[in-house]
Amino acid sequence: MSAALWIQTSTRADIEQVLDARLLEAANMVSSLISDHQIEVARAGDRTLPVPMTRETGYSKQLSCQIWALDGGLVGRSDGAPDVELTEAAAEGYSRSIIEGEPWRVYTLVNEELGVRVMVGDSLAVRDRLVRDVLEGLLLPAALILPLLAAILWISVAQGLAPLDRLANTLRARAPSDLSPLPEGSAPRELRPVRLALNSLFAKVASARDVERDFTTYAAHELKTPLAGLRTQAQVMRLSDDPGVRANALSAIERSVERTNRMVRQLLDLAAVERSEQELDVTDLGHLMRETVDDLRTLAAERNVVVETVAPDHAMRQRTNPFLLQAALRNVIENAIYASPPEGRVLVALEDGDAAVRFIIRDEGEGIPPELLDRVSTRFTRGRGSGPNGSGLGLSIVASAMERLGGAVQFAPGKGRGQTVRLILN
Repeated sequence: MSAALWIQTSTRADIEQVLDARLLEAANMVSSLISDHQIEVARAGDRTLPVPMTRETGYSKQLSCQIWALDGGLVGRSDGAPDVELTEAAAEGYSRSIIEGEPWRVYTLVNEELGVRVMVGDSLAVRDRLVRDVLEGLLLPAALILPLLAAILWISVAQGLAPLDRLANTLRARAPSDLSPLPEGSAPRELRPVRLALNSLFAKVASARDVERDFTTYAAHELKTPLAGLRTQAQVMRLSDDPGVRANALSAIERSVERTNRMVRQLLDLAAVERSEQELDVTDLGHLMRETVDDLRTLAAERNVVVETVAPDHAMRQRTNPFLLQAALRNVIENAIYASPPEGRVLVALEDGDAAVRFIIRDEGEGIPPELLDRVSTRFTRGRGSGPNGSGLGLSIVASAMERLGGAVQFAPGKGRGQTVRLILN
């Protein structure tokens, strides 16, 4: 509708401009013919002029011309021109008039030299007919073609979106637990990346679900053991009056509480590490190392283990995530303390390499068996020196934290005995 109105308005304006120019040219032509005496006019009476204005085929009204004397008498008119004056406007220029109830557009030209006024006009109904014919010529083919184009567009879009609809129906019909890859089959080139991305997402979600399921199963199992020990030792204390038996039961309860406390803390650490955002800050690595060791000196004293630190004299600052780095460092040092024998030593050193910074933690324990090195960072994997307090979570926390930091974890045998762990920051 808007397009039709715009076409009608612009077409009418163009036609009005062309036809007004035609009126002006016709008036000038008649005036020129009179001046050249190719048309003889009389000073009185009504006379038909041989003005070269032909009837336009197909239209009901022709271009009409009248010549009036300046004193008011009709000098001449063209064939078919109205009997009455075309316009009452005496001034030269365009005007509108009503003749026999019909609107006209008239151009008046005053020839002072000959003392005449030339009026040339045409009916506005002719102009409306021209506009209507132009609109019909433009809109009628469009009215016939547009439905066809709409149908073709509808069919093309429907066919183009059909594979996407099938994919949506396939996904809608899947059970929430179904994370299997989408079935292979022919698909448009545009949908292949979508299918590959969905299959990749399903694989990641399935892997995460399996890890979480295993995590829950192992955590429940590992927590069940110390809790069962606590219950048993509590029953022993309640049923026995022997001070020695009660003391042994109390020691067992303390060990179970310690083991449970460490496991719960490590579970919380693991969850915190995996959801931690990469908020980087300029960190003094030497200060962070010494602070972490100080937090663990009570544990080392309880186990009669000495922890030594070695760091460069100058301050070593690096932009990193201090929470992730401290979580990794604390768990490695804690594992080293638990793995070390009584009166053993744990060395924690900070080295500044050419391309990376390294934390080196060395203990005097039994070390990690070679057959466990490839899966030692897997959750709930324990080494032979982990002891009863080991949960198998420490090194998985370390691996996850270092991966998020863009670093690496390296394991190497100690000098003579023990284990060396390197945390490398690029």
